[in-house]
Amino acid sequence: MSHLHLVLTLHNHQPVGNFDGVFEAAAADSYRPFLEVLEDYPDLPISLHTSGSLLEWLVEHDTDYVDRLRRFVERGQIEILGGPFYEPILACIPRRDRIAQIRAYSRFLEQTFGATVRGMWVPERVWEQTFTGDITDAGIEYTIVDDFHFRGAGLTEDRLHGYYLTEDEGRLLKIFPGSENLRYTIPFQDPQATIDYLRHIHETHPAPVVAFGDDGEKFGTWPGTKEHVYNNGWLRRFFDALMENSDWLKVATLADAVDNVAPLGRVYLPDSSYREMTEWALPTQQQITYQHLVHAHEHDSDWPDFRQFVRAGFWRNFLVKYPESNEMYCRMREISERLESMSQSDIGRLQPELLHQAQTELHRGQCNCPYWHGAFGGLYLPHLRNAIYKHLIAADTAIEEMSGHDAKWVHIEADDFNLDARKEIRMSSDRLIGYLAPARGGHLYELDLRGPQVNLLATLNRRPEPYHQKVRDHAGHQDNGDGGGTVSIHDLVHFKQPDLDQKLTYDRWPRKSLVDHFLQPGLSLEEFERGDGEIGDFLTSVYDARLRRSDRRVEAVLSRDGHAGEQAVRLTKTVSLDTSAGGLLEIHYALGNLPVGQPIHFAVEFNFSSMAAGADDRYFYGADGSQLGQLQSLMSLEETDRIGLVDEWLGVDVSLDLSQVGSIWTLPIQTVSQSEGGFELVHQSAAVIPHWEFVPDESGCWEVTIKLTLDTSAAQARLLATVSAS
Repeated sequence: MSHLHLVLTLHNHQPVGNFDGVFEAAAADSYRPFLEVLEDYPDLPISLHTSGSLLEWLVEHDTDYVDRLRRFVERGQIEILGGPFYEPILACIPRRDRIAQIRAYSRFLEQTFGATVRGMWVPERVWEQTFTGDITDAGIEYTIVDDFHFRGAGLTEDRLHGYYLTEDEGRLLKIFPGSENLRYTIPFQDPQATIDYLRHIHETHPAPVVAFGDDGEKFGTWPGTKEHVYNNGWLRRFFDALMENSDWLKVATLADAVDNVAPLGRVYLPDSSYREMTEWALPTQQQITYQHLVHAHEHDSDWPDFRQFVRAGFWRNFLVKYPESNEMYCRMREISERLESMSQSDIGRLQPELLHQAQTELHRGQCNCPYWHGAFGGLYLPHLRNAIYKHLIAADTAIEEMSGHDAKWVHIEADDFNLDARKEIRMSSDRLIGYLAPARGGHLYELDLRGPQVNLLATLNRRPEPYHQKVRDHAGHQDNGDGGGTVSIHDLVHFKQPDLDQKLTYDRWPRKSLVDHFLQPGLSLEEFERGDGEIGDFLTSVYDARLRRSDRRVEAVLSRDGHAGEQAVRLTKTVSLDTSAGGLLEIHYALGNLPVGQPIHFAVEFNFSSMAAGADDRYFYGADGSQLGQLQSLMSLEETDRIGLVDEWLGVDVSLDLSQVGSIWTLPIQTVSQSEGGFELVHQSAAVIPHWEFVPDESGCWEVTIKLTLDTSAAQARLLATVSAS
């Protein structure tokens, strides 16, 4: 009798920029204990993918693990899988970077483990058929996605027990369907459930191959799984069950299956990912509608017949659902294009080390995790977004260095930097990079500091999410989610802070900087915090733009005729950057056509992200230099002309100086999101809103200059000390 081949494929990953403590905890809870158990079962081979960001950490911090893994590879018990080095979604990066990342990681793996890399892991199993050519061009022979992709191509359950050939322009790739059924039985159900499922397939199909492919963190890192998988012995029971049924069940690697079993045929897969990801990519209301539709019909007798025809969303629409994701994507594409141009030039070819450094930084800035949001924090985690910008800014600075920019310089240009078919403005210097969006309120939407490699406008708006209803439904209960058992992470209900339902609020405008408000006179901070009191039409409207430039100074002049209440008003704001002060943005506001004798309440909103809250070394300070409170403080400062924010850990000091005395509000922007550990409140930015209430004189004009000073001397001194010490 022929065997059923069971392919066990694990994917271990930690994102670029994650905390060392998270890496260490995952290694202690998942990666090391899994190998310790597997070592006792030398006849059970697996295919293992470790993302490049994780493997680099392991090479530096856990050489014992890497050495042990190498021994598994040498004796043929573990097949090492490749993939794009820093775990990007392939749909999110240019073709040249897909191929370059895959090739680079194959070289790194072969150098580390001495084994030829034949197969790869597709990050988040996000698939588009044209990837076939890129993957094969990068030297890969086979891969694995989900059976959900194959069902979308019209294949029925009885045709999913093997692997297929697919092609793009004649380039052939072997592709396995990973079983969704096994993703939910392993490790959450008793091992016998998996054995029974596999036995049925074996009894009804000749020479079947069944593939499991999922996160290695399910084996120890996910909530409750360490106790379940190791302390309670699930993994040993599972391996024992596989060995006890070895007369008909053969555990194999992807390579074993390819070398010993013929493909079932050819298939072309639709653009897809794993089922849950397609749901998360939908707009929030459509996601809720989709869930209701599925729940209304999943118990119908004919549901198994038409389930495969019910489709949800498409990964790329995360870039629509979350504008902040699109901002990272567009910044990454811009750098990739500039780097490609540089690599084709004599200037680039003469500086191979700097070119390689820029490319590595770009590739690290393509790590997928903060570009989307699903069951885990992802986009909602500031430290992951900050890590993306850190590497993109480093790549940008390396490109400027290759271009010969040194000493003090300024530059300004206009182009469609965010792919909205309108032109944005890029202002840059040896110290910073700023992006203005004239077509969207004239906002300053990105502000990069080269020294500490931080984007102070890596903000995130508060918006409805489908799981917010679950937060409301469980208000006051604070359930621990698992009731003492082990459930899939998708089913957990756990609150990391109390009263999160009371923190649910949604923003009515982008939380960026240079957001122009005309407010009701006498409006309070509490009313503004609720989003009340706006009487102007400047928040997201289109501004005219003119650029001025000289060798020493560049200016963007943004103007608009709009309304404050019933009154027509003209607003002009000029943003200047000068070589004499490359860390200073000077913003001049001129209001005209104001109603004489009538009160005006004008405000300019700034947001500062990347500077953490809840720590004593991150704080506001006032005009006299005294500390005012941590960066999550809600404050209303009267009759002042200065406020500053300090992040001692980053080495960043940001201050706003006002030429006209006014008042300043501060308020925290905090989201309620879900992560591996449950629902949590996350500080996204500190909003700082200088505002002025005045009565225009007979000229009908009013002006103010705001100096935004960005002092990174502490960060630069720290960097110099580090370089000197090394």
